[in-house]
Amino acid sequence: MEYLSIKQTAEKWGISVRRIQVLCAEERIPGAIKIGSYWAIPADAEKPDDQRIKSGKYIKEQE
Repeated sequence: MEYLSIKQTAEKWGISVRRIQVLCAEERIPGAIKIGSYWAIPADAEKPDDQRIKSGKYIKEQE
């Protein structure tokens, strides 16, 4: 299996290196493995959906 670095994956998906690190740490990229202090991401991995809140409004529980 071929692996890509975080930098290569960031360029491929068009997002920042830091965002890739966060996705790896949250285990949102299947097959990503940590080797020492570096992440190895499978070349055929799919970009996960962005689940961050974009509206700036947070949903509060109604009591």
